[in-house]
Amino acid sequence: MNILVSPTKVELGQKAAHHAAHLLREALKQQDKANLIVATGASQFEMLDALVGEPEIDWSRVTIFHLDEYAGLSQDHPASFRRYLRERFIERLPIAPATFHAVNGEGDLEAECRRLGDLIADAPVDMACIGIGENGHLAFNDPPADFETEMPFLVVELDEVCRRQQLGEGWFPDLDAVPTRAISMSIRQILKSKTLVVSVPDKRKARAVKDAVKGKVTNCVPASILQTHPNTTLYLDAASASLLSV
Repeated sequence: MNILVSPTKVELGQKAAHHAAHLLREALKQQDKANLIVATGASQFEMLDALVGEPEIDWSRVTIFHLDEYAGLSQDHPASFRRYLRERFIERLPIAPATFHAVNGEGDLEAECRRLGDLIADAPVDMACIGIGENGHLAFNDPPADFETEMPFLVVELDEVCRRQQLGEGWFPDLDAVPTRAISMSIRQILKSKTLVVSVPDKRKARAVKDAVKGKVTNCVPASILQTHPNTTLYLDAASASLLSV
């Protein structure tokens, strides 16, 4: 795992986006199309903002997946990840992407998992731009995460730490309003990405970062599994790296 620390989260986002853009350009030089996974949440604001402005990416040849979505939440809800990505990323791109496969958390959740699983099975992922949660989760795989399932997407229960993070980031008015279930890309599916670009700013993530980087690989710290991926770069700011000796 490569670890790069920037003084601020703005610079973190710019460096992560520059890296991601370089990888996309290289993939598109070597093949007709590229497949990209992007994450949501406050940790991705700066990275996605910078990635939108990166030049010379033929987005019309890029298929985009995202990691997760709350169960039962309308796409018009302020906390909807579909809405987040459309407003903060998809609609701001200079060229429309080939396809954006949105996760729909309304309706039959198991059927949606099967639909998404079939789509991503035919789309080897070139790169995933992801984050780490305060509880060490990847996507919505809260501890203890399922490290074994081969299902690309699954229905998960959200723990209280995760739900309080969503509340603390301002997405919901109170804890009762935060859903208790979600559709999430699985750990094994995330790890199938050729390259992982992981953006993790802010002091509140420092403990999760330390446990993921310095601790043993355990499903009680889902992000620790990143230690096993051969091509992962972790982008931190001074705050999130504060418990590391880097």
